[in-house]
Amino acid sequence: MILQCMVCLVCLALLSLPATAQGGPEVPKFHEETATSGLDASFTGEWEQMVGGGVATFDCNGDRRPDMAIAGGTSPATLWVNESPTGGALRFVPLDGGIGLTGVSGLYPLDIDGDAITDLVALRVGEDVVLRGKGDCRFTRANETWHFDGGDLWSMAFAATWEAGSDWPTLAIGSYIDRTQDAFPWGSCTDNRLFRPAPDGGFAAPLPLLPGFCALSMLFTDWNRSGQPALRVSNDREYYKGGQEQLWHIAAGQPPRAYTEAEGWLRLRVWGMGIASSDLDFDGFPEYFLTSMADNKLQTLVDPGSHLPRYADVAFPRGAIAQRPYTGGDVRPSTAWHAQFEDVNNDGFSDLFIAKGNVSEMPDFAQKDPNNLLLQRLDGSFEEAGDRAGIASFLTARGAALADFNLDGQMDLVVVNRNGPAQVWRNEGTAGHWIALALHQPGPNRDAIGARIEVDMGDHIQRREVASGGGHAGGSLGWLHFGLGAQATARVRVIWPDGPASDWADLAADGFHDLTRGGPPSGWQP
Repeated sequence: MILQCMVCLVCLALLSLPATAQGGPEVPKFHEETATSGLDASFTGEWEQMVGGGVATFDCNGDRRPDMAIAGGTSPATLWVNESPTGGALRFVPLDGGIGLTGVSGLYPLDIDGDAITDLVALRVGEDVVLRGKGDCRFTRANETWHFDGGDLWSMAFAATWEAGSDWPTLAIGSYIDRTQDAFPWGSCTDNRLFRPAPDGGFAAPLPLLPGFCALSMLFTDWNRSGQPALRVSNDREYYKGGQEQLWHIAAGQPPRAYTEAEGWLRLRVWGMGIASSDLDFDGFPEYFLTSMADNKLQTLVDPGSHLPRYADVAFPRGAIAQRPYTGGDVRPSTAWHAQFEDVNNDGFSDLFIAKGNVSEMPDFAQKDPNNLLLQRLDGSFEEAGDRAGIASFLTARGAALADFNLDGQMDLVVVNRNGPAQVWRNEGTAGHWIALALHQPGPNRDAIGARIEVDMGDHIQRREVASGGGHAGGSLGWLHFGLGAQATARVRVIWPDGPASDWADLAADGFHDLTRGGPPSGWQP
């Protein structure tokens, strides 16, 4: 009864948002350019590759275009250098940069050692490997140099943060089923691990995050704006053992500790696969979209003033359930994986992409399961536009990324498919203005992971938490995109990871801007 009342209060709050404009949001047009782009990658394999298949987007050669690293499963992981002309057709060239490991399920970009060169964390079925970036799209194994214990697990989830006073990041790695058990592939879940910095550099021995319930996504997030990020974990299995979604206290100098029901954490059981986050109602607190099989969730904080992590599901009133295919004729429940909020039509409101695909011929779930593109209306609800936008693929999707590959201010799309070719679409553009921002600060955490960006839209403020993690088996590092609608300028400020806020700055729309801590903004041209 209490939870029902909380949901009612949330629904009433949604009704107070601005009314929907007649005609709904503008639908962007995506043009698939897989065949002409040069991209030729697949995530292959059977049982041990039924989950995973991520993509990392980041700049590996200094030209500030998003390059790609794609997990291969039983095939080698691949690196793709972006040679797309500004505003033109997408083009990628393969490069043997030292990441061609097999058994890779996911890849996440992060400047681990603070040398201004992006490194990669390769999650694997087997030993996880940290790959140090050497510049010019070259990487080398760094497990021994950085004292990183890669273990021998089935790793599937990743998140990173910098704890107060640390020169090195804290890494969380989530693992899946114990593949050594006789009951494989349906054995027990294994423990997740937390890697904290060692006093002399690199990483200390990992701490277990107990219990583990087969994590498929993780995200460090300052959910209550306390200045202390917590770790969200989305779990897939073992409900008969108490399995549920988790939120962990990760306080500097303290052992990790899971939030309890006594602290307000409400038990939630889904087949958790991916996490996406955005402040959809502009109240300063993020909402979280959790992908699952059939029953996706959109969680909003019920009472921010209480400082209790009580969330209500508003997926149904906001039209973000995406529980069945919307085209193709298959009416069985969907299976959702990577999710990502981005403004794909540049109207100033976050939209939601969801990658879809059956786990492995599961007869109770859709086989023809198209990816979703949910466009946000002005009233905060969403409408399906995947078929109209041209991205309704029926291949078996897993990981994905929305990124501006040709630096024209429009968010393009790459999707990794299991036992099928990866696909890439170019966003042909909409009428809205946009702005792209990059954060820089001296010392460790050069990309300001954990910062928040605020963009003043007049009647509301867009807010974005800069994070490393979430999604499904892959993440992005680089330009942060905001749609501006009709605004020709943007009023922007940064709240840096340790709390200080920059002054508000007025920036020209339709351009790229570097925001450096302690200095004035500067423009950049492709």
